[in-house]
Amino acid sequence: MDRLVPASSLLLVVDVQERLAAAMPKESLDRLVKSARLLLMAGAILDVPVLVSEQYPKGLGSTIPELHELLASRAISPIEKLDFDAASEPRISGEIGRLAPRSVVLLGMESHVCVFQTARELVRRGYAVHVVCDAVASRTEENRKAGLALAERAGAVLTVAETIAFDWVGRAGTPSFRAVSKLVR
Repeated sequence: MDRLVPASSLLLVVDVQERLAAAMPKESLDRLVKSARLLLMAGAILDVPVLVSEQYPKGLGSTIPELHELLASRAISPIEKLDFDAASEPRISGEIGRLAPRSVVLLGMESHVCVFQTARELVRRGYAVHVVCDAVASRTEENRKAGLALAERAGAVLTVAETIAFDWVGRAGTPSFRAVSKLVR
């Protein structure tokens, strides 16, 4: 497994939307928001590109405000989709092709549906996929764990947000290390 390098990484945020969030257990949602914010802020410091999907926003609402503000600060707009697998949405697929990452860091909802199906497809396409365990949620813990197990079985690496952030940083004593370290305190 290679080190994650910001220049060859992509952060993909899958369907962290208002109506889906309302159905998540509070503890699971709080953990997802905290970890997703860490990765979005670290990604901004390190210039990691970000893509965001929204599953049928007319029915499931927009990306939750806690993440929307960070996305708006980087002029990142969500891409609407109907496919459960975000990588099969042509606009997302096109952006992934344009950005040409080696690694895709994946977080979102629900882990046993859209996150798993996206991870499976990205692995099939040859990307190194890292699913962030503390930044995914499902309506039940059983479904969250099943989604993670399925993603791992499909070839994704299971990891956590701090591991990703410090892998992107790579070494202590740098301005980026100091900036990211402040985010985890």
